[in-house]
Amino acid sequence: MSTPASLTTTDAGAGSAGTTVTTAAASPTVSRRHAAGAESARGLLFTVLGEFVLPSGGSAWTSAFIDVLGRLGVEEKASRQALMRTAADGWLASERVGRRTLWSLTPDAERLLTDGAERIYGFRGLQREWDGGWLLVLARVPESDRPTRHLLRTRLGWAGFGSPAPGVWISTHRDRAAEAERVLDEAGVLDEAQIFLAEHRAGELAGMVRQAWDLDAIERSYERFLAEFARRPSRDPLVRVAELVHSWRRFPSDDPELPGELLPAHWSGARAASLFRRQHARWTAAANAEWRRLTEDAG
Repeated sequence: MSTPASLTTTDAGAGSAGTTVTTAAASPTVSRRHAAGAESARGLLFTVLGEFVLPSGGSAWTSAFIDVLGRLGVEEKASRQALMRTAADGWLASERVGRRTLWSLTPDAERLLTDGAERIYGFRGLQREWDGGWLLVLARVPESDRPTRHLLRTRLGWAGFGSPAPGVWISTHRDRAAEAERVLDEAGVLDEAQIFLAEHRAGELAGMVRQAWDLDAIERSYERFLAEFARRPSRDPLVRVAELVHSWRRFPSDDPELPGELLPAHWSGARAASLFRRQHARWTAAANAEWRRLTEDAG
């Protein structure tokens, strides 16, 4: 894919009233790390894009982004930088109307956020049915090639894979072979990689699982999520839902959604998923109403 052109438009730029200038970036080249929940202004921006902008038409004014990100603790300068960098990476296009800027999701961003929403809202913290089979990927990448290693780790992690040994990736989700193939192709290592549908015949399975995934750390994250969102953490409906989704969206990347027989006793994933669905359903209407009010005022 080509390198996206850098956008230089800002709300403070010159332009007469009624003048419209549209700038679109080329196809994005960054990894899915933003859909997996990076703790940053850009991570929060992607939460806002997926939760509010995508379902409401795909665009919003700069002032709306600055307002909602400000409520989430992001300073105005950081919000503007996040918008510009996200556009430069090809996820947003800008349209100047006088001295204001309207930001719109690119087709690549719509696909990314739609795919992410399916995984985030469909995530259950536990694989309900498992036939005992495994999906096995062999893909060695040199230590010196850090970008490729990062891409494999983040994208295969998002697909539910763990690595019990260098160059070896495993998953209980055998139906994700095509997704693994796409990741390997994007990383440029498909020709040298191997993908197998396998079954476990001998050896200590629990130990291999713990080598591939830090289940104790994931469990602690679930417990923190349950403690925080069992109550109403904010009076602001936008903040309430944005924080809920932003906290939840890391789990499809961190948690491989293993079947119960491979998990520790009293696993909290299913309880956390139930809480997320319940609170999201309870809080969304008020948050969407506040977003509509915010965008209408901004327009």
